Amino acid sequence: MHINKSVLVRVAPFIFYIAIMALSGLLADFGMDVRWIYIIRAGGTALLLLYLRKHYIELKWPPSLSLNTILVSVLMGLLVFLLWINLDQPWMIIGAASGFDPRTADGELNYLMVAFRLAGGALVVPVMEELFWRSFIMRWIDRADFSALSPVNISTKALFISSILFASEHSYWFAGLVAGLVYGLLYIRTQNLWAPVIAHAVTNGVLGVWVLYTGHWNYW
Repeated sequence: MHINKSVLVRVAPFIFYIAIMALSGLLADFGMDVRWIYIIRAGGTALLLLYLRKHYIELKWPPSLSLNTILVSVLMGLLVFLLWINLDQPWMIIGAASGFDPRTADGELNYLMVAFRLAGGALVVPVMEELFWRSFIMRWIDRADFSALSPVNISTKALFISSILFASEHSYWFAGLVAGLVYGLLYIRTQNLWAPVIAHAVTNGVLGVWVLYTGHWNYW
């Protein structure tokens, strides 16, 4: 079966990330400390993104964003963060949100582990997920030849379906749904994938710092 290269280069980093996460879950069932596997998950995804970067025409460098768009993206990222830590009613959560606890046996932070987790969440995941969910899935729902569809022409149906799917991969599913809608609208309104990438990076980065400050590891 022939797979379109435009699809493959956006799906491959996402599949790799999810596959390593699934492997971590299996190994954890055997009592292994799988926290260090996050280095492989985030690092391998970053290497894939770098290797395939020439195919991501929607992420050309340097970004052609106005100062106003950057500010709006940052503000939307902060808004999603605030909503994320407050949309925590039991019905808004699927399963056990165990999170990521980077402390050693004596309760001290493992700073190398913290650094990799912060970098993965704020720098790698936003690029990987926005390429998959917004650039690919959201446009593909409307048109098989998704790369030919301008973001401004994405339908409301595609926005909601992709956001629901995005929510399904998060324990805090309702917060994930809201985040998907915000990032999707940013992409549609700005017609620039860098806008949701920035917003997503701000959300994840600030969330990581907040988790370290408060010790609410279940959000990480």
